[in-house]
Amino acid sequence: MWISIELALLVIASVIYCTWTRVSWTRVQPNQPERPPTPPSRPSSPRHPETRDGRRPTNSLSLDNATARRRDTGFVWMTVPKNYRNAQDDGILTGLLGGPLISAALLYISLCKSAMDPPEDPLPAGWLVEPPMTLPGSPGAPALTPLQALVQSRRYLVSQSTFCATLLLVHVCASWVTEARHRRKLVVPEGEVSSVPRKQGRRTYLYVLFTISVTLWILCVRIALEEMRLGIWQSMSYFEVVTSAMFFQFSLYISVRLAHRGFTFGELGLVAFGATILFMELVNLTIAKLSPTSTPYIKTVRLPTPLLIYQIALIPGSLLTGFLLSPLLYLSRHIAQRPVRRLRFPQEKQKHRRLLALAFYAGTLLIVGGLVGFWTRWCLGGRNPWVFVVFWVLEGRNKWTRPALLVYWALLISISVAGWTRQLARGRRFRQWNVRGSMHISSAGGGEAMGVPQSPRYGASFGQPGYGSTGAQQQQPPPLAHQQQSSAVGGGANATAIALGGVGGSPSLTPVDLSGSSAPATPTGEGAGPLGLRLPNLPELPNGANFSNVATDLLDAADKHVPTLSVNARRKFFHALAVVMFVPGIAVDPAFTHLAFSAAFALFTFTEYVRYFALYPFGAAVHLFMNEFLDAKDGGTAILSHFYLLTGCANSVWFEGPSRLLQFTGTLVLGVGDALASIAGKRLGRHRWFAANPKTVEGSAAFVASVCACAWVLRGVGVVENFSVGRYAVVGALAAGLEAFSVQNDNLTLPLYMWAMLVFADVVE
Repeated sequence: MWISIELALLVIASVIYCTWTRVSWTRVQPNQPERPPTPPSRPSSPRHPETRDGRRPTNSLSLDNATARRRDTGFVWMTVPKNYRNAQDDGILTGLLGGPLISAALLYISLCKSAMDPPEDPLPAGWLVEPPMTLPGSPGAPALTPLQALVQSRRYLVSQSTFCATLLLVHVCASWVTEARHRRKLVVPEGEVSSVPRKQGRRTYLYVLFTISVTLWILCVRIALEEMRLGIWQSMSYFEVVTSAMFFQFSLYISVRLAHRGFTFGELGLVAFGATILFMELVNLTIAKLSPTSTPYIKTVRLPTPLLIYQIALIPGSLLTGFLLSPLLYLSRHIAQRPVRRLRFPQEKQKHRRLLALAFYAGTLLIVGGLVGFWTRWCLGGRNPWVFVVFWVLEGRNKWTRPALLVYWALLISISVAGWTRQLARGRRFRQWNVRGSMHISSAGGGEAMGVPQSPRYGASFGQPGYGSTGAQQQQPPPLAHQQQSSAVGGGANATAIALGGVGGSPSLTPVDLSGSSAPATPTGEGAGPLGLRLPNLPELPNGANFSNVATDLLDAADKHVPTLSVNARRKFFHALAVVMFVPGIAVDPAFTHLAFSAAFALFTFTEYVRYFALYPFGAAVHLFMNEFLDAKDGGTAILSHFYLLTGCANSVWFEGPSRLLQFTGTLVLGVGDALASIAGKRLGRHRWFAANPKTVEGSAAFVASVCACAWVLRGVGVVENFSVGRYAVVGALAAGLEAFSVQNDNLTLPLYMWAMLVFADVVE
């Protein structure tokens, strides 16, 4: 009963806050007597004529978008608008209600299993993993079964979700009240607020004080609720209240600082809640191992199997590694960004970068093999974690099943990354510039040139002949080998600029022959393909003498068209790759895929360390590769889209749902539904949901149809259980509505929402 009361109170508080901040009451002025005519000597007022309808004065609802946009946006304490990603909606409801929705769905699954007679095994069917750990229990209380412990843990999870949502609401209200008191007292730049000091050190100091104050206040609230015999948050001990409150609030602030402009407020709250739950699982699992007799049960929201132990070792372990080695990472980024002339030892720049990178790699090996490895070994009962995982790989349905999956995934990743790296690099080199500075990019329709205004910016670079001319003289291209050497040695920002066509954005390449310097000249129209590309070696194809040149021409023809692909088309390729990779893994061995998702998240984390902190020698190459796939939602310092895509597909497996259909939810929603909705909406969309929304009705219909069709195909081949197609379609329509009207990141919110709604709808028969 108290769980329902907690959820109801949170919903009411969220509605009250949104109503209070987003809706304003305006009094309609009563009719006024007509004023005497204005003297001719005074200019007339430019005001619009007022309408007079003779009604009595009443209160009416009106929403002023211009003022409400500034007033209703939520912020964490001591943060400012420029710390968040620009969006029409701050996503406050996502941050407040997203965590409780997922927590309630997990509790509902556990209660349904415990209500069966006999109770169902909490471990999903077909998962080849060791049974969950149990504690012996104290002398006065019997030991709980894994299912009983899971029910109690998920009751705690619901309380934890409402607890974190309350903390988030306190931060928003405190920021709103403080800004209302300081508003109009100071003139601040755009993106700042008058209540937040400009100095970062003072912001951090005030945030620490506020965090400690809020933690003490909410601890007093918890004690008062217990004294009044109210069951709200009573499943949380005092230690858990203090620990989770401190960690959640510091997660909010650290995430905003590290991923500047990477989150909306709602996304930030959802990510911080997930990090807090994972941290509390780490703490509770460690406490259970330290004191097994005095601990009633292992309070983890998933079953305490080796999969959970490895996930905690991989994901929090990778974040802990970055935290412990943060001085090295900061110095690496500082040296890479700083111009050579401003360094104390400019001739030692590359040497210092190499030494810092070597120290980071060595420290990573030491932390992973030492601290993280020892904790994993201790939780596994003294078994070596490296040897354990090697033998576990051979314990699938067959000894070759899991190694075959590893080889399959490695081949797909290698081919995709290598192929895109080659195509993007060669595509940048084959962007053609004419004599007057116009860039020619062949289009699918026939290849119109996109003209660029003639200016020195589009002519020769600084230091080259003809710099600053109007384009009347033809410039000679620099040697290609010299360009490649410059881009390889430069590193950092200069390497990026050179790779993209010259320092400062000045293209320095002139049109080159796609067939190489040794190919014979091709007459006009000879060997021209349907896309307007000239392939000089194709007329000699019957002779069989230039097969290698023909292959080169075909590859070069493809290279010319890679730059014309939109960012959306490039990103959707990885959505399709997720389907090809993850569907076989979930179908064949979901337990092994669970571990693979955790390892991939840790690998992504270290890759982001290398990119963001410009670690030698891979930092520039990783940055150049990932820069080709960024869209408007990746405007922050950290690139998060690949994390969202991975976790969106993985959460359905990490939640350890009882049915196989639920485990496929994330992959189907993102890999199939979201991708096809985007493609169909851009190519076939004619009817927008409303004028300011770019999403179309056709795209939403494609989302529902594609997800339902794929789920039906999986049922037809026997991969998933029988389910109600009608209920599944209704839930898919609700998810399509969220995708159409929400401005939050779909990869993060959409799979979570659809997974929870499928649980509550009892779709699986």
